[in-house]
Amino acid sequence: MSAVTSVTSFFAALLGQLADLVQPAFHGSATAAAVVLLTLAVRAAVHPLSRAAARGHRARTRLAPRIAELRKKHHGNPERLQRAVLDLHAKEKVSPLSGILPSLMQAPAFLLLYHLFAGGSVSGSLAGAPLGGRWTDALGAGAGLVYVVLFVIVGAVATFTYVRTRRQLVEAPRSGPSGPSGHAELPGMGVLVKAMPLLSFATLITVAVVPLAAALYVVTSTTWSAVERVLLYPATATPTGG
Repeated sequence: MSAVTSVTSFFAALLGQLADLVQPAFHGSATAAAVVLLTLAVRAAVHPLSRAAARGHRARTRLAPRIAELRKKHHGNPERLQRAVLDLHAKEKVSPLSGILPSLMQAPAFLLLYHLFAGGSVSGSLAGAPLGGRWTDALGAGAGLVYVVLFVIVGAVATFTYVRTRRQLVEAPRSGPSGPSGHAELPGMGVLVKAMPLLSFATLITVAVVPLAAALYVVTSTTWSAVERVLLYPATATPTGG
């Protein structure tokens, strides 16, 4: 048995045990409830990385004045400026990419859920909507209300995140004309910071095209991220990733 098969079997067994545990309370939706509980467990496990990312962001903000000095010193030489910024981050033990680690660490759980339910290895339903189906399957089963609720939750969370992030981008201290807290000196970071407020709305597309079980993971994780950002970042912070 390959390592991938072993991990998949273990994940399926864990999900089944959780479903059995909550079955008396959730009955036919026990597997869906198990997916939500598993998502919360994954996010709780990743939370220390999120706290580390928040500390890293505060450290990068603290380094902003020094990055501004480097920009003046290496004006006209982007390669030396980029190297100097990366050296500063290394010297201060600040990772410029720490903000994306929580998202990367969650990817295996999402992919496993997608594989299990899309491949039919695990079955179940939520209010009549099959966990292995998409929104069109839910409509066919007369359970389109499930997706209406999911879209409303995602839309509310995305709007909250958008408004809060835009406000943070406006209020965040800038180290110069190229971007907040020196992010622009890192490849692609300036574009990422500008596009970030809109990324939360992409979750609507994800929820529509993945199996319902994976959509539950995405909705639960996105909601967790919104609450987590409020708790971990001050009002003027500009978090990345999540």
